[in-house]
Amino acid sequence: MNGPIGVFDSGVGGLTVLKSLTEIFPNENFIYLGDTARVPYGTKSTDTVIRYSEENANFLINCNSKMIVVACNTASSVAIPSLVRNLGVPVVGVVKPAAREAFNQSKNKKIGVIGTNRTIKSKAYDFALHDLSKEVEIFSYACPLFVPLVEEGWIDNAIVEDIAKTYLIPLKQYDIDTLILGCTHYPLLSSVIQRVVGEDIQLIQSGFSTAQEIKAVMKKMKINNLNREQKRKVEYYVTDDETGFNKIASLFMSDEIVKAVRCQLDK
Repeated sequence: MNGPIGVFDSGVGGLTVLKSLTEIFPNENFIYLGDTARVPYGTKSTDTVIRYSEENANFLINCNSKMIVVACNTASSVAIPSLVRNLGVPVVGVVKPAAREAFNQSKNKKIGVIGTNRTIKSKAYDFALHDLSKEVEIFSYACPLFVPLVEEGWIDNAIVEDIAKTYLIPLKQYDIDTLILGCTHYPLLSSVIQRVVGEDIQLIQSGFSTAQEIKAVMKKMKINNLNREQKRKVEYYVTDDETGFNKIASLFMSDEIVKAVRCQLDK
């Protein structure tokens, strides 16, 4: 199938997932939607996040997307059931793949999770990890300031490191050996996070593990793009001013210059 894979996030964070997808699926087309007018999602109510997610997904469906990737941990934590019920295409989130990877990587089964307020309150990672084993110990912390820092392009300076220390140093007392970056914005801060928690703690990002799940779903549903001669196309849309997004996104997607188009979502 030649339809694109639709990917949405509250802002630039989902580009960490998109980057992995473009590397693993060279023959697939993609449409990325960053809901920059309403970022962050992590401070919103569950009902609001579900509504935003449905509007984002419907925009991507109207662009003929053959699959929806919810590249936002907050939305993945609360909106997947609604999207699966209401959309006629496969829906893949980022929570379960990242939880599975963390479980497989952890040796002592003491796993830390950091995310937005809404993701942590939802206990989505707790449920996903305990589905794998009831013996896993989970230590979760909300880090709400990380998303606006990334959206401003602040990813590695003294202020970011001070905030990271405030959030993360308490986690070290629990002897975790694995830390899930439970927000797709957080990998942009991975250098700072790694310095603060120490090199002995394995950081889990959702991009690669999500891409592996998508590969399995596409094979099962037989919706792979089999046209090997087709040149990949990636389209970018945002719901607010595109200038700042383009600047940060071009740093992420290093092999191309990003030129996002501002769009209006159907309410």
